[in-house]
Amino acid sequence: MSQEIEIEFKNLLTQTEYELLTEELPFDTDHRFTQTNYYFETEEFDLKERGCALRIRKKKDSWTATLKEPHVDGLLETHDTLTEEEVRAWMNDVPSPAPNIELRLQNMGLSFSEVQFKGALITERMEVPYKDTLLVLDRSHYNQQTDYELELEAKEKEHGERVFNEILNQYSIPKRETPNKIQRFFSTVSKSY
Repeated sequence: MSQEIEIEFKNLLTQTEYELLTEELPFDTDHRFTQTNYYFETEEFDLKERGCALRIRKKKDSWTATLKEPHVDGLLETHDTLTEEEVRAWMNDVPSPAPNIELRLQNMGLSFSEVQFKGALITERMEVPYKDTLLVLDRSHYNQQTDYELELEAKEKEHGERVFNEILNQYSIPKRETPNKIQRFFSTVSKSY
């Protein structure tokens, strides 16, 4: 089964803070790339109720469906690779086989056939290796909203947290409650999310 533990730290930014970090940190602004997250949920928000999220993302020439679940060290991510034709089926609320995700959903007592396409979030992203972590700056657009976010991905939780806090302190950026992208997306389409 294709799975991994994701250890990351996130903080929402103002546009001014985003622009400051773009200039001050070693990002190559000529190498921004765009990625689109296509989000899925059941009619009753069963995934949210379990602290989970389901998305499809295209990276380079490959489509990947990812189910994110809570894990003691971060998030457990389960992946399935899809073809473009299969992605179109998912977006028409007829999800094509994704055996790894299907099995995880069954283990939660959820029916794979209840998964529905809910919308998309487009992110302009910059990444740079930084002090044995990966530093990420995102500008995301969804449902007439734009937000800015600093992310740091680490192999080890304590080291990642230390580097992340150093950056926030160095640039006088306050720690902010930072719901993940899928939560921010769904908060603009459903009052109950």
